[in-house]
Amino acid sequence: MHARTRTLTMKKLLAPTLLGLAIFAGTAQAAAPLRPPQGYFAPIEKIKTGENAEGCDTMPAPYTQKLQFRSKYEGSDKSRSTLNEASEKAFRDATADITKLERGTSKRVMQFMRDGRPEQLECTLSWLTAWAKADALMSKDFNHTGKSMRKWALGSMASSYIRLKFSDSHPLATHQQESQLIEAWFSKMADQVVSDWDNLPLEQTNNHSYWAAWSVMATAVATDRRDLFDWSVKEYKVGANQIDAQGFLPNELKRQQRALAYHNYALPPLAMIASFAQVNGVDLRPENNGALKRLGDRVLAGVKDPEEFQAKNGKDQDMTDLKVDSKFAWLEPFCSLYTCAPDVLERKHKMQPFKSFRLGGDLTKVYDPSHEKGNKGS
Repeated sequence: MHARTRTLTMKKLLAPTLLGLAIFAGTAQAAAPLRPPQGYFAPIEKIKTGENAEGCDTMPAPYTQKLQFRSKYEGSDKSRSTLNEASEKAFRDATADITKLERGTSKRVMQFMRDGRPEQLECTLSWLTAWAKADALMSKDFNHTGKSMRKWALGSMASSYIRLKFSDSHPLATHQQESQLIEAWFSKMADQVVSDWDNLPLEQTNNHSYWAAWSVMATAVATDRRDLFDWSVKEYKVGANQIDAQGFLPNELKRQQRALAYHNYALPPLAMIASFAQVNGVDLRPENNGALKRLGDRVLAGVKDPEEFQAKNGKDQDMTDLKVDSKFAWLEPFCSLYTCAPDVLERKHKMQPFKSFRLGGDLTKVYDPSHEKGNKGS
């Protein structure tokens, strides 16, 4: 009895200690720094200095005006599927500086990671720092196209920046001041993007919301903000639960002849969010009974034979966008999440490398570097 009493006493003494360790372990796990998929840790491939040094292009003027832009579908009916060429040109002209910043950031980060020229890094950081200091893209005076442009730009910049922040070559180690300014700007912009797109009615939740969630996920990882990560995951789940049993998105089916193209356009942000969530311990693949896989399979089948989309909404599908290889950049994260069929892998390899400035550049280099070839896409 004496020995049994001593054992029980020891258990009572140890219980709080073990409980404390369990709580501590759970807290430590929850507080683990957010990280991107492994490919983002790649070092600079080679270092070149001096020879054929490229100058820094003229920086686009920081955009601090109101975010009120014309839609390229201006005048279209509620399907938003008929292009208005005049309003599209007006939109392109008004947003030219923003797009130059997006594309320029992506291009120079890709070049820097390939050959390590310091002037490429310095140019990129000088552009981003200048826009951060100007508090660019933060206007509260915006329309739908304006807030769309804000989240696209944030996703482009933050996902390119991640390549610099996490590279094993640590290129930002000697640029702490610029990094802090840039990350604070990204963080502030992400808060605004959350405000812009949070809790929309389901009938208004479509690919724009998914792209907003991607920009917030990229920023969450760039700035290590778990609240932004959680919001992106929440928005992913809303999107995944819009995918029906056949793999269709009802709000994208409304786009008439562009329905298949918009289903395809919904995939990049969703696949990237799922990929980033997975590496941070959140597996989104089971959501809504494997909805993301269903959507991907539906789009791939639709590209082969668009008649099922036509049968769904009665419109012949416009296949123009679906002939552009870079529009299928989502296959890189998608085929890292799922075992893609041999014919899908063959198609993917034929289209590689996938380069998309809105997803941070060269995704093949991140997800499938052994198959990178050539220099297609942008």
